[in-house]
Amino acid sequence: MTLTNELQSLKKIECPDGKCVLSIYLNTDPADQDQQKGEWKIRLKNGLKRIEEYIEASGEKEELKEYKKLRKQVEEEIHGNRPKMAKSVVIFASDHEDLWKAHYLQVPVDTNFYWEASPQLEELDQLESHYPRAGVILPNNDEVRIIDTSFGEVNDEWHYNFDSGKEEWNLSDGVASADRTASSASHVDKFQQRFEENKYRFYKDMAQKVENMRKKNEWKELHIVGEAEMARTFRDVLQTDPKGIVQKNMNKDEPTKILSEVFER
Repeated sequence: MTLTNELQSLKKIECPDGKCVLSIYLNTDPADQDQQKGEWKIRLKNGLKRIEEYIEASGEKEELKEYKKLRKQVEEEIHGNRPKMAKSVVIFASDHEDLWKAHYLQVPVDTNFYWEASPQLEELDQLESHYPRAGVILPNNDEVRIIDTSFGEVNDEWHYNFDSGKEEWNLSDGVASADRTASSASHVDKFQQRFEENKYRFYKDMAQKVENMRKKNEWKELHIVGEAEMARTFRDVLQTDPKGIVQKNMNKDEPTKILSEVFER
């Protein structure tokens, strides 16, 4: 489940007695000047240690036992998922509430650790205002890729291919493009020529699909990623002005790499 969908449910969680929820915001951005040597590992260790010392000083033995269990889970989670480490990690955990949420985001956060009666969500609210739910559109001639994102996470993804016979865009698994590539060179050339001649009209049809998706998914922003000419053409046919444009062909890149480029502000 995405952070967008979890936010409202997290706001309802509260321990009946005392403190039992661990909230972690950990900056792991390798581009950060303070992270050049993986300093996040030290901050993680020190942050978790300080909470443990605080609970020990309070004399709450059962609380300390629960916290130590969660601390071990957190350390195993983060160190075990270092290959997918992005710019930040956000974790909410509680033994009482059977709560475990771990997210690896493509946007930075300020490092903070909390042990409270409920999840600490102020930073999450701030993140949502800076990185709201958005649609990232990647036009690439007769292929359009669309990514649904919020908090710098990938919520969903779609690929559309243009059917030259019916002159319409169809949701695709990518097979149509591969089949077309396998066609004769003359067929491909004719298709590309026809698409180029009618690109504005064809993109306008796709733009209407994007506008419908924007309303359905409640996107607050649109971003376009593509080679300069295609990005400008698609921008011109959209009813909604895009928040940003990245003039780079990233159609074959991993979604996380695309989002990192989009939100590099």
